[in-house]
Amino acid sequence: MIVYFRSMRTKNDIKQEALFEATVKLVNEIGFASSSVSKIAKEAGISPATIYVYYKNKEDLLVSTYVEIKKNMGRAVHEDFDDSLPIRDILKNIWFKTFDYIARHSEYFQYTEQFSNSPHQSLVDKQEIEKYFDPVINVLLRGIEQKIIKNVNFDILTAFIFYPIIALSNARVCQDFELNDENIEIAFTLAWDAIKL
Repeated sequence: MIVYFRSMRTKNDIKQEALFEATVKLVNEIGFASSSVSKIAKEAGISPATIYVYYKNKEDLLVSTYVEIKKNMGRAVHEDFDDSLPIRDILKNIWFKTFDYIARHSEYFQYTEQFSNSPHQSLVDKQEIEKYFDPVINVLLRGIEQKIIKNVNFDILTAFIFYPIIALSNARVCQDFELNDENIEIAFTLAWDAIKL
């Protein structure tokens, strides 16, 4: 009797989710360098060999985790996206949704912050990340076209409208800042004033 074994191991969504959560948790606790494949596997409750079913190597796991967070964040901030609103209102809604996402997923925000300031950032396909934020990018471009928003280098523009969110959400940077609607509104108005014509 001949027994045929399947050469491909099937991927298990539960294991992949466990790997995602374990990667975020360990990187936030001990950093990228100390988060070895074996430690991540142990935290996820799987064997180290299982990681290679899903990812090519540790770098692939770290990058994929970052991309997944950005994808989920893009979905969250564009939920109920209304392109017909005035440009200022669209951007204000994005601000509030982004702060809400960060408040509900502070561990993901912490991971992306560490990742963005690490050498791993160079491994990310910038265009892949940007596609998750296409609706708001298109709004900014429309604002420039309609002479509502300043026509400056796009990196400068996005830094002035979105970097304040990152800074204000970072408790280590803004220790005394209270994330409430009034303060978010004030901060948004300042950011909007910086980019509007």
